Amino acid sequence: MNGALVNGRPSSGVSLHDRGFLYGEGVFETIAVRDARPLNLDRHLARLSRGCERLSIPPPDPGLLSSEAHRLMGDHDRAVLRIMVTGGEGDRGYAPPVARSPNRILMISPWPDRLERFGTRGISVTVCRTRLALNPPLAGIKHLNRLEQVLARSELGGEYQEGIVRDMEGNVVEGTSANLMLISRERLVTPDLSRCGIEGIMRDRILEAASLLGIPVEIRIVPLEEVLGAETLFFTNVVVGMRHVSRVGDRDFDVHPWVEALRATVQRREAGSGMTET
Repeated sequence: MNGALVNGRPSSGVSLHDRGFLYGEGVFETIAVRDARPLNLDRHLARLSRGCERLSIPPPDPGLLSSEAHRLMGDHDRAVLRIMVTGGEGDRGYAPPVARSPNRILMISPWPDRLERFGTRGISVTVCRTRLALNPPLAGIKHLNRLEQVLARSELGGEYQEGIVRDMEGNVVEGTSANLMLISRERLVTPDLSRCGIEGIMRDRILEAASLLGIPVEIRIVPLEEVLGAETLFFTNVVVGMRHVSRVGDRDFDVHPWVEALRATVQRREAGSGMTET
């Protein structure tokens, strides 16, 4: 099922002089495809544009990206779509070229089998040694430099399905590839991401669902001690949806009724919006 478009043409690579390849200059989106439709496409394209603007890369036309995405997906019922925009080619050195010519890259890949193997079971989680640097100018966006996440993910081995990642001050930020949420003292709590971390699409949808359900929400600095003492933990991203944590170390976690209520509300709103709208 694998396939790719580079600037609208079938291709399997980019130039060795591409700044995304050389310096990680660029942004990306990972989009769940269900029933041959990309979920939350408008939200993904909006975040992609914000990321481009943060990096001073001219953002592609959202309508063009949407057209190319549907062309690449074809009739795939379930898949994962990745959209990347890089800084394009330039001369040697960090300074960007005066005349920017970004590259847009779309790739389609099969739905991960591992998600079906785990089903709805809770996952086992560890606390990673790798820390995230505080970097407000890059906070929130999905830029191409994922080395911190690569290092954190390498700590999991085959024993754990996710890891809790902290910042340099020891506060919890997110998982290796997902946002973290917890239910503590009858509040839905999620870490503030203004200094590092990714503002996930599914995280946003769950926060909106919480508002509709009247669930109190707190977005703030979260120490590790509070996470380990919470009633319920769960990770979120657009591919796994919501995955509750059953164990961290020797600590077991229950599933609060809010988790199912939030999941049902998000799914209902996605279905009601035709699954491509916000």
